[in-house]
Amino acid sequence: MAAGKGEPAGTVRLRLDLAYEGTEFSGWARQPGRRTVQGELEAALGRVLRLPDPPSLTVAGRTDAGVHARGQVAHLDLVPDALDALERRGGRERGPMTVAERLDALTRRLAGVLPADIRVHAVGVAPDGFDARFSALFRRYAYRVCDRPAGVDPLRRREVLWHPRPLADDRLNAASARLLGEHDFAAFCRRRDGATTIRELQRLDWARDGQGLLVATVVADAFCHSMVRALVGSLLAVGEGQRPVEWPGDVLVKGVRDSGVNVAPAHGLCLEEVGYPPPAELTGRAAMTRRLRTLTSG
Repeated sequence: MAAGKGEPAGTVRLRLDLAYEGTEFSGWARQPGRRTVQGELEAALGRVLRLPDPPSLTVAGRTDAGVHARGQVAHLDLVPDALDALERRGGRERGPMTVAERLDALTRRLAGVLPADIRVHAVGVAPDGFDARFSALFRRYAYRVCDRPAGVDPLRRREVLWHPRPLADDRLNAASARLLGEHDFAAFCRRRDGATTIRELQRLDWARDGQGLLVATVVADAFCHSMVRALVGSLLAVGEGQRPVEWPGDVLVKGVRDSGVNVAPAHGLCLEEVGYPPPAELTGRAAMTRRLRTLTSG
């Protein structure tokens, strides 16, 4: 297994598909003294692979504290010998394990050491040029809201927001449509030095599921910090009739954070899917994503 493009020489890049229930985490990113998804997963990988130091993970989307993920993707680079720790006992009698067998063993052993609120569903050798963050074409989130007077089913309280006032589906969708396209979403993001707030919002719509919950589907090439929750917060104000349908679009055009935009609570948000191009397009996609984006006029 030779190193592919974008990987350090002499390493193999692995892709991890994972899920987590974010309630008890201080977000994805490793932080001293705090329980994070990255910290737990890197520690588990180091333990299972018997590494002197935990490996470093690169993730598709760094979720905030309390946000869940059903379709998160991460990658890590390992020297091929690191997988030797996965050899089965008595392996000499049955012959060495194949790469596929070792990766299957890694998935099973991670299930045995990870806490119950993280699960790695699959581990595979990433194709050449794959980068979990920069190769992604889109991230799809769902935000779930209950507006029933009785409140949320207690078995789903950690993943659904209760909104105490009724919400009008048509108003939510009319306001959402005004936000689609490539824009500077500075009005709905927390700024970070050196980071652009220009994003392409590819989909934003609301629908009732079979249980009557309102589910917002939000798809973009990437998201800036707190963007989805700020968008949802502004739209909920429209859905209950507190703000006019045009208001979120007007806030977007002004380009400055409006004090009326409330960031929706984290627990209603879940990263559902990360999409990638075919293997032949991975390197080009990563190079394109790394460029600092600006808006073109006209």
